[in-house]
Amino acid sequence: MSLSGVISRGPDIDTVRSRFPALSRIQGGLPVAYFDGPGGTQVPRAVVAAMDEYLLGHNANTHWAYPTSAETDAAIAEARQALADFVHGAPEEIAFGANMTTLTFHLARALGTRWGAGDEIVVTELDHHANVDTWRRLERERGLTVRIASMDPGTGQIDRDAFDRAVTPRTKLIAIGGASNALGTINDLGFAADIARGRGALLFVDAVHSAPHRLTDVQAIGCDFLALSAYKFYGPHIGVLWTRREILEQLEISKIVPAPDTGPERLETGTQNHEGIVGAAAAVDFLASLAPDPATSRPEALREAFEFLETRGRKLFTRLWEGLGALPGVTLYGPPPDEPRTPTLSFTVAGRASRDVALALARDGLFLSHGDFYATTVIARLGLAAEGVVRAGCACYTSDEEVERLIEGVRALGR
Repeated sequence: MSLSGVISRGPDIDTVRSRFPALSRIQGGLPVAYFDGPGGTQVPRAVVAAMDEYLLGHNANTHWAYPTSAETDAAIAEARQALADFVHGAPEEIAFGANMTTLTFHLARALGTRWGAGDEIVVTELDHHANVDTWRRLERERGLTVRIASMDPGTGQIDRDAFDRAVTPRTKLIAIGGASNALGTINDLGFAADIARGRGALLFVDAVHSAPHRLTDVQAIGCDFLALSAYKFYGPHIGVLWTRREILEQLEISKIVPAPDTGPERLETGTQNHEGIVGAAAAVDFLASLAPDPATSRPEALREAFEFLETRGRKLFTRLWEGLGALPGVTLYGPPPDEPRTPTLSFTVAGRASRDVALALARDGLFLSHGDFYATTVIARLGLAAEGVVRAGCACYTSDEEVERLIEGVRALGR
């Protein structure tokens, strides 16, 4: 099937863009092109409307006898189902929290009660530090050893041999990202899962950057934990943690005595962000609505929608890679378009600080992030710790015209 034929199976870009009010913003006389999706996407009307409707019509605390409390319970239950469909898990395995980092710290404390001196955890140099420092804290608190699998700065990928060597019979947990938020590299989670099973270790996946771009399936991955951030896939600022049911039931959770001790609520400390939970479910439904036939079941619609998103994202990224790569003084980082990756590109411009590049582009309505994005080790291994990189990410609302504007904007910096 031709590329254009595949792309035509999804909605046209104008229809998608019409759902995002933020795209009407003007900066420097030009419409804003939001390339900052890897740090947080814009939000469609449907997500805001769902949160608005909950707050104005059903706002209450949970588990009481009056109607709005029962409606809140039902909304949270539906959200667990929506996020379960999103990751191919079960609703009783879905917990919500302030963000991925907070949930991961909470999980690490619970798992750490089982482990001590002589036990090991393996992390990677390619990861966001929310999936590194959360586990390294157990070195100080429990006497564990954290081993670090190296990345290859030339390819932007994890060194598979180094990864294999880092995992030993003493390894209790492997923590790995689904994709690098700095370089866009998509990791081979099947490889990681095979090693984890072979050494008797648990597998934690940080899917914050991969989930907006590639269909997430915890059954296919074979992981034990998987974390998400809804604000990276068109939702509000809230975190999601999937935990395999049999493990969830056994965790020694830090909690106050009256709090629930069953199901995913075991991991949800205190009163939750109910409107954020509703918004996260609405974000899943928004993604499902991008399917050619969104009237099918939610899981099937998500599968079709992500086929469309991956194909279109690859097309946009390939043009961005080729266009920026042809400019004098521009250096690109991470795997090329023919390698497994997300449509996220980091680059530098010779003779210009990354912050200055981002500021100059912003004056022309091109919004890009810069720095290390909490992937501190990645940027250090690239030899760019002082300035970091400029990062451009393509989202579902990114247009071909915006990609061309960005290429021309970077070209103009060299004139």
